[in-house]
Amino acid sequence: MSTNTIQKKTNRLTGKDLINVGIYSAIYFVIIMAIAMLGYIPIMMPMLCVVGPIIGGIPFMLFLTKVKKFGMILIMSVIMGILMALTGMGLYALPVAVVSALIAELVWKRANYSRAGSSILTCGFFNIWMWGNFIPLFTNPESYFSTRTEFGADYEAALTALLPGWMSPVLLICCFVCGMLGGLLGRSLLKKHFSKAGIA
Repeated sequence: MSTNTIQKKTNRLTGKDLINVGIYSAIYFVIIMAIAMLGYIPIMMPMLCVVGPIIGGIPFMLFLTKVKKFGMILIMSVIMGILMALTGMGLYALPVAVVSALIAELVWKRANYSRAGSSILTCGFFNIWMWGNFIPLFTNPESYFSTRTEFGADYEAALTALLPGWMSPVLLICCFVCGMLGGLLGRSLLKKHFSKAGIA
């Protein structure tokens, strides 16, 4: 068997890889949805781009100790985008998730799946997908609120005041920066797992 053939087989995702993706996607999604419940309070809606990436960074960093092949981060991110669409958040998160995940994949692959600093940067890029959920609030708020009439006019007015157009890039940056903070927190809490995985 040639070296190239062995390399191709090594780089191919296995059933175990996909199981890991499924398990950590489920854990991450449950945590994010629990945090998303805070969005019923207007002031907490933009704060989701702070709290979500920081808390979500913990299970994601544990997931990275299992990621040794290209594609695992992308699949997890796509799952998040699809689940957001199914839970009524719209389709915007999906394309954002694909782009941010591809960047995260490239960063983690370039680090040879083993550098702690790169794992934190990877976590930052991955968490940008959350920003996609806010795009409708800036591009078409009327349509967004038309599907959420149960929240009431006061909620709509309060949230609109909290999210002027210039907040869009601010939330994007928050997702990235707070994603890295979540990565730092996750690495600190999971240092034992990182050592076992050979991530220095």
